[in-house]
Amino acid sequence: MSREEIYKNLDEVFQDVFDDESIHVNDNTTANDIEDWDSLEHINLIVAIEHKFNIKFKMGEITSLKNVGEMVDIIMERVK
Repeated sequence: MSREEIYKNLDEVFQDVFDDESIHVNDNTTANDIEDWDSLEHINLIVAIEHKFNIKFKMGEITSLKNVGEMVDIIMERVK
């Protein structure tokens, strides 16, 4: 799966979780960029991403993510 394909899928997940069709994420997107992205929505988001890509994040990975680009790097490793 290419990085572009992952972003296309992530856009769908983010739009669904945050109920906002205008969201388009990129490498530098953080919780500060999306109005409703709080700790509760972060959990919902992680679960939705794990389900979409059929992967599991490790707890240490979830807590250390700085931006969506780092999340995409992990997804790319797991979906090979």
